[in-house]
Amino acid sequence: MNIYGDTNSGNCLKVKWVCDYLARPYHWIEVDTIKGGSRTPEFLKLNDWGQVPTVELDDGRALAQSNAIIRYLAAGSDLIPGDAYRAAQMDAWMFWEQNSHEPYVAVCRFHTVYLGKPVSELDPNLVKRGYVALGQLEQHLAGTRFLVGDTISLADVSLLAYTRVAHEGGFDLDRHPAVRRWVGEAEKTLGLQPAR
Repeated sequence: MNIYGDTNSGNCLKVKWVCDYLARPYHWIEVDTIKGGSRTPEFLKLNDWGQVPTVELDDGRALAQSNAIIRYLAAGSDLIPGDAYRAAQMDAWMFWEQNSHEPYVAVCRFHTVYLGKPVSELDPNLVKRGYVALGQLEQHLAGTRFLVGDTISLADVSLLAYTRVAHEGGFDLDRHPAVRRWVGEAEKTLGLQPAR
């Protein structure tokens, strides 16, 4: 399996982390998205959306969208709850990540890390919405070890990707002790080095 990804992208790292956690073999192909690596004719044959991550399966089929990829790769594993209701809760958090967290937390980080903007020049509305998302996470994680109970799931992988580096986008995680506790525990469970 080939994973086409950018190692600075949390969405791409989700796929890597799931493969590493489940000991699934893969070949990582680095794509420089800033220099148009996902817009070449060759790449667009795999994914006409021109986005990373994209996975090319052993049979040649391609799959895109980070949460869809990790859902596919983790089928039948302990990263997906066996209970249907808990699995639906996991999915709900994964949808929430893409709609209510990533567009703010990850976009602020994109502006600082990829585009080199100072935090002071970030759109205040993006920052405000990012803190709303982090506050919702804080409230939930104050009462539970992981997002859908006592064991890690794809919901945690999905939300860990950009939450652990939120400080790179100007967010102060010291305001969110439950989130910080969860980040550390999720990183340890997945075998990740702590984010700097």
